[in-house]
Amino acid sequence: MKPLEKAKKFCQDYEIDIPILMAPMAGACPPELAAAISNAGGIGSCGALLMTPKQIISWVSDFKFKSNGSFMLNNWIPGPEPERNARHEAALRSFLTKFGPEVSAEAADTKPISFSKQCDAMLSGRPQVISSIMGLYPSTFVRQMKQVGTKWFATVTSVSEALMAEQAGADALVVQGSEAGGHRGNFLSDYNQSAGLVALVPAVCDAVSIPVIATGGIADSRGVSAALMLGASAVQIGTGFLRTPEASISPAWADAIKKTRPEDTKITTSFSGKPGRAIENKYMIEAHNNSNPTPAPYPIQGSLTKEMCDQAKKSNNIDHMQAWAGQAACLARSEAAHELVLKIWAEAEVFFGKP
Repeated sequence: MKPLEKAKKFCQDYEIDIPILMAPMAGACPPELAAAISNAGGIGSCGALLMTPKQIISWVSDFKFKSNGSFMLNNWIPGPEPERNARHEAALRSFLTKFGPEVSAEAADTKPISFSKQCDAMLSGRPQVISSIMGLYPSTFVRQMKQVGTKWFATVTSVSEALMAEQAGADALVVQGSEAGGHRGNFLSDYNQSAGLVALVPAVCDAVSIPVIATGGIADSRGVSAALMLGASAVQIGTGFLRTPEASISPAWADAIKKTRPEDTKITTSFSGKPGRAIENKYMIEAHNNSNPTPAPYPIQGSLTKEMCDQAKKSNNIDHMQAWAGQAACLARSEAAHELVLKIWAEAEVFFGKP
């Protein structure tokens, strides 16, 4: 099947006009941005990781007030309980005071949000799609999704993960290349072994029989066209939407994205305890210095750095900010999200010869 034909079939199957999905960026997915992308014919998204069930329901309500289009909810699959080390955490708290407010001894004692209740809230919102990252949903929840007609998109970073997700009942795969901004989705392979999108997408497409959605390093029509040529049925864009006015991120973050070259991003565990690609800044450089304490495991590290990151947002200080970004960051445009989606897809169609 030709690239445009495959993309058209995906659009027909999911009742959308444009095969572009918004990446579900936890903390950077306001309903306004998701609605704008859905109203343009794509799929808007929400990363529900940090949200209570009530907040998830509220987000869905806000989205539906602004759009009748398709939307996707996403959550992380919980990992094992982290091991605590009081002495190490004390050293980290002392280190972090160099970059933000004093970190309290109780900062990492927060109770996690109930994953099962988050899942119930996502299901109650009746999204067209629920996606996963960092693992696979339990079989009971997969059955519940299928019973109500919600599709499951599983994020994978290797052929092995793709095969496991297909076997578990995923309806499509979000194939995340190493270029992607934000957290790595690895759950079988080590993030240091992550492949780039050009190698990974065709390998996964050849190994599975379900649609592939390419993500990572895609921010304009060239990336979209390349992904479809490699065999993907659709694309997912994250950093490429962060400079739109609807994203409402810190001005310093948006300005930094504009100037960020591929070599200016780095995989780090220094913000959350899990690997993620961010714009390198002064805090990251110091956190990666071997003379300073190593990051705590997730979610301990995220709890310890929260005050620093919150203060950086308030003061618009990029040097201490958690500024996630993919390697194609500098291609992001500061245009209205609705028009940007339409423009990207129109340019991609021209590439394939459609007038």
